[in-house]
Amino acid sequence: MTKDPAEAPAAPARRAPAGAAVLREDVTEAIRSALLEELAAVGFSRMSIEGIARRAGVGKTAVYRRWKSKLHLVLDLVGAFAVDGLPVPATGSLYGDVRALLEVMSHVLRHPVASAVIPDLLVEAARNPEIADAVRGALLEGERRMAEGIVSDAVSRGELPVGVDAARTLDLAIGPLYWRQVVVREAVSPDYLDGLARSVVAGLTATSG
Repeated sequence: MTKDPAEAPAAPARRAPAGAAVLREDVTEAIRSALLEELAAVGFSRMSIEGIARRAGVGKTAVYRRWKSKLHLVLDLVGAFAVDGLPVPATGSLYGDVRALLEVMSHVLRHPVASAVIPDLLVEAARNPEIADAVRGALLEGERRMAEGIVSDAVSRGELPVGVDAARTLDLAIGPLYWRQVVVREAVSPDYLDGLARSVVAGLTATSG
């Protein structure tokens, strides 16, 4: 049976609770790397904490100290490349802001985690409402905030009327990008992003009239 690497007891200025331990960063990173390998090998549904621990060379308790389930482990990894916390684009035009959003999302979707994790998570989300809620929070909150900011700024400049649905911006922009990069797995060029940004602006303008 594989044993956990020693995780040194914490030594803060005040006394730590009994049993407290420092979570070594090298162990954490080994587990994250093992997660990617396990996902690539067996997919989310067949993935197990035992398999991840075995690949990382640690015991199951080392994983459970950090994450309470495989879903939380995966969502933590997804959150590492989500756009939550990034500033809303502020280029001065609707086209420029949409183009900047597409650039950010194209970069996110090129991350190896996107192709390894998101498709499996979406399949599981269709079966399990708890997973669906968790995935929605991890993947959509940052994008929704950026879209709302883009639409709000465009309204203030008079480029769009009041009442345009920010979710439509995501539908028009992220849908084609996800299809091309994650489903079809084709590269996108700057020209493609330019054209898609023009199409999104045209679609928002047409549907707001």
